[in-house]
Amino acid sequence: MRQGFLDHSRWVNIPASFAYRLEPSHDPEDALDLLILHRFIEGEQPFAREARVGDARPDAPLHPPGAAPIRSVALSNGTRTDMYEGPGWTLLVRRWKSGDAYLTATSTDPEIVERVLAESTKDAAKPRPLDDVSVPVGFWQGGDRPSRRERRITAQPWQAIRRNYSHEAVAALDRLAAFDGERIAGRILLLHGPPGTGKTTLLRTLAWEWRAWCQFDCVLDPERLFNTPGYLAEAALGDEDDPEEGKRRRWRLLLLEDCDELIMGDAKRSSGQALSRLLNVTDGMLGQGRDVLVAITTNEDVAKLHPAVTRPGRCLGQVHLDRLGPTQAQDWLGGPHRGVGPLGATLAELYALRDGTDPVAVETEPEPTGMYL
Repeated sequence: MRQGFLDHSRWVNIPASFAYRLEPSHDPEDALDLLILHRFIEGEQPFAREARVGDARPDAPLHPPGAAPIRSVALSNGTRTDMYEGPGWTLLVRRWKSGDAYLTATSTDPEIVERVLAESTKDAAKPRPLDDVSVPVGFWQGGDRPSRRERRITAQPWQAIRRNYSHEAVAALDRLAAFDGERIAGRILLLHGPPGTGKTTLLRTLAWEWRAWCQFDCVLDPERLFNTPGYLAEAALGDEDDPEEGKRRRWRLLLLEDCDELIMGDAKRSSGQALSRLLNVTDGMLGQGRDVLVAITTNEDVAKLHPAVTRPGRCLGQVHLDRLGPTQAQDWLGGPHRGVGPLGATLAELYALRDGTDPVAVETEPEPTGMYL
């Protein structure tokens, strides 16, 4: 079999009934994807399986014993892709600089492909401490080709962080943390309040508390997401097939942090179709096609937000996270503290007071302004 690139047309020359085109933005990794796809499409190896290894050991081989790569691509961003083959099977292994790895195997026999993946992933992940609580979270980024990378993030159970929130918010958060995904009454989770009040901390905890029924995906570029239909469809619909009989399909939560311009009262005018597409994901045809939730954090007052976002029936939860009052803040610190003023303190301020991690600053004298007004 001969593989190669024609000088000008950029067609991958693979003897088959299919022709695959590489665009100028593609790289050698894409050629390896096409090679393994070719064997699957042509029926040469009609059985395919995939596996992920989060935080793989640096010395993990990620291939069956004795296999050697037949193709290898190392990119400047630290990503490495290797292709292996053996009797009746092909394996593509992509490892990111972060340590995560993604494996795709094809084979002539379903038992062979399962064996290849089992041998490749055995003891490949780093052991985690027994007290380490972590949960997988996807990170979406757009571009010529939207991509999703999955990382494990540390989290804490709700009971461990419950004291970080005001008494007024805790009752609602208790119900939210205990939610099991049944009888979804709305698709938007809206967390609003001043900076430093624990919105991101809460979302990490919800990712842990909801891990049995909901996959969390953080969108790094929400403006691009809602202005690029193809990106939105891929992120919202995902690639999860219908669940097997007797198994429950997982919900997907798209997390949009500090996305004020998308949901402000004048969003329809300033953001074009972005707001409409957000609403379509949560309450339209696109949302009905998949079990999708959208979590939005904002520092703005809820009264300034677009009424279409906050109307009854659209929100799964709408919680205001505020500063802890003086008494609760003192209790959080374990006793009276002169750093707590009459307005109380945010969670970020409390951690800084407790740990002595106030930012380093240099005081300077203001420049004289003379007599000018």
